[in-house]
Amino acid sequence: MVKISPIAAALFLPLALAATPAFAQTTNVKEDSVVYQPDKVTDDAPEIESAAEADLPSWSKANAEALLRSIEGIGAEGLFAKDYNPEGLAAAIVSDDQARLDRVATDSFLLLATHLRDGRTPNAARKQWFMTDSDADHMPLVSMLTAALLSGSIPQTLAGFDPTHANFAALKAALATARTAAEANGIRVNMERWRWMPRDLGPTYIVSNVPEYMTRVVYDGIKIGEHKAVVGKPSTPTPQLNPMATGVIVNPTWTLPRSIINEGIGATIANNPASARAQGYTWTGSGKSLSVVQKAGPGNALGMMKLEMLNPHAIYLHDTPSQGAFAAATRAFSHGCIRTEKALKFSGLMTVWFAGKTPEEFGEAIASGETTRFGFEKPFPVYVAYWTMIPGDKGGVKKLADIYGRDAPVVASFAQPGRPAATMIAPPVVPTVASAAAKKVSGGN
Repeated sequence: MVKISPIAAALFLPLALAATPAFAQTTNVKEDSVVYQPDKVTDDAPEIESAAEADLPSWSKANAEALLRSIEGIGAEGLFAKDYNPEGLAAAIVSDDQARLDRVATDSFLLLATHLRDGRTPNAARKQWFMTDSDADHMPLVSMLTAALLSGSIPQTLAGFDPTHANFAALKAALATARTAAEANGIRVNMERWRWMPRDLGPTYIVSNVPEYMTRVVYDGIKIGEHKAVVGKPSTPTPQLNPMATGVIVNPTWTLPRSIINEGIGATIANNPASARAQGYTWTGSGKSLSVVQKAGPGNALGMMKLEMLNPHAIYLHDTPSQGAFAAATRAFSHGCIRTEKALKFSGLMTVWFAGKTPEEFGEAIASGETTRFGFEKPFPVYVAYWTMIPGDKGGVKKLADIYGRDAPVVASFAQPGRPAATMIAPPVVPTVASAAAKKVSGGN
């Protein structure tokens, strides 16, 4: 099948959509609500390797001194030098005790590399954060340390953990010129959030930044779409996750969650079924067994499209009949899902570029009024993120409102020990405190 470029699709889609029906826009329409999942509060147990399994080379003084310089300058990365035992490392370097140097330097490197790769913040401070990060699979710490010791590239190896996105680089640059402690901490929080995500977002993805109320489509590294978003209100906040987008559904039906049935439509069905039918609702059962579906149409709470992105939170991007909400500067109105402005353009682009259909095929599906699914040829990630510091329009960074109060727990964690090292080397390389932790972990599993 011949593909059409995103730019061509943007030009052709208005023509294809010209024949689609014009639907009246209503207001105050409820959409599917988030399925609340409890926060993950336990940090991952570190992996334990014996010294023989690790087969690490000894630390030369040159490598250890390079590590010490990296630790002393780690504030530029938004981390804290004191966490990585610079005094102990400096003493080990001049001690002429090779076993001590190997032990101290290895501990410092593994903890620092863990925080650079995975973030310093304990899970308990990462509120409603459910993104999966596969960096550990691609960047195994022990083998990377071995290679760095052999090649004398400790600083380069540590620098290689930085997220690749330009927004992270902008935050790092802004940290160097932060004027107040509060500003610096705000930047550190958001550098941390970048580390909780995959280091490389990939060439093609959708990203919704909840505090910014914006959704962007990136194809092969190029932004090809930008849409205002309505996100969850503080009582039904949108969680952070990165499911795969597998398709787009046009003219979707809507299966109501129990919470929304209980809020009113259940009573309408019981007391005025004719009114419920006029709003497009069909149902089976009654009372606690009542199941309600809203048919596709102009009043459907999901509007004209729904992006298919399976996840246990029931979060997805969709259209809405309540278009007036997009005119507001702050747009935290939903039950958790992400409403998308210019949804026909959004779903048309998805259908043409990712499902391999023509603009005419998309327009015909919309105009038919029938529920139609267009599966993507290659699924790609959707990042529902939470950055309260982003690059400014004229350089620097700008602060966004922390609409769910999720910055404060991260800032508070800066005064506490960070996450443990993702990998520990069993005695005689690790110190006594780490050995005790290793025994506890291995005994608990």
